[in-house]
Amino acid sequence: MTFNPGPVLQRSSALTQFFLAPNPGPMSLDGTNSYVLRAPAHSAVVVVDPGPEDETHLAALAGVGTVELILVTHRHADHTAGSARLHELTGAPVRAMDANHCHGGGEPLASGEVIRVAGLEIAVMATPGHTSDSACFHLPADGQNGSVLTGDTILGRGTTVLDYPDGKLGDYLASLDLLEALGPATVLPAHGPVLPSLESAARDYRTHREERLAQIRAALTRLGRDATVGEVADAVYAGVGPSVRRAAELSVAAQLSYLRGGREGQAAPPGR
Repeated sequence: MTFNPGPVLQRSSALTQFFLAPNPGPMSLDGTNSYVLRAPAHSAVVVVDPGPEDETHLAALAGVGTVELILVTHRHADHTAGSARLHELTGAPVRAMDANHCHGGGEPLASGEVIRVAGLEIAVMATPGHTSDSACFHLPADGQNGSVLTGDTILGRGTTVLDYPDGKLGDYLASLDLLEALGPATVLPAHGPVLPSLESAARDYRTHREERLAQIRAALTRLGRDATVGEVADAVYAGVGPSVRRAAELSVAAQLSYLRGGREGQAAPPGR
């Protein structure tokens, strides 16, 4: 899969294509992958993660065919900011796990729900951890092993941030287990390139989290069990730049809360 600037529709799997949104950055990588889902011989489509409120980008999404439904994987603005405008352009309802991000009569998504629209079958999976409202969308008929649109739960490269206190590590580890059980499905992330195996990606993500937890346990042994988020981040994420320091502190806070038994008040707030 090759990334190109501008509204160029690129193939990502048998049933999906995407436009790369013009919002690159430390957290969004190359930008948001706004997916277009289309069944063979159907003109109607489903859009997943409209991305930023960029008129050129949204017009490109609106022009791919009859948009029957707009889905978002979670609440962050690099996924949802353009949703209301894309509804205006297409008339399609917007659905999300969080009712605050539903538009045009779209109802909140339910985990385990199977959406049948535009000739497609889309299974909704609640995958909290990155945020409490994170969801993934499983396309079982997309190629030999199916595919899963993973939002920010699994990225095309690097690892995701846990947006603590809304995102929690215990939830995230359970979500990784749920995704790993789907086997070698194609990973269609909201940022970064397509990955060939969900099972492998989820396992690698869990291994990374376990390694980070081991590093934080070691840091607490040196610093004391009541060390603050800032102190632990200095020890474990010493090499990160200022553009991602806040993200590192959020992840440390989530991991401290997890190690301290989920008692949220014991994890010092990021920045201390």
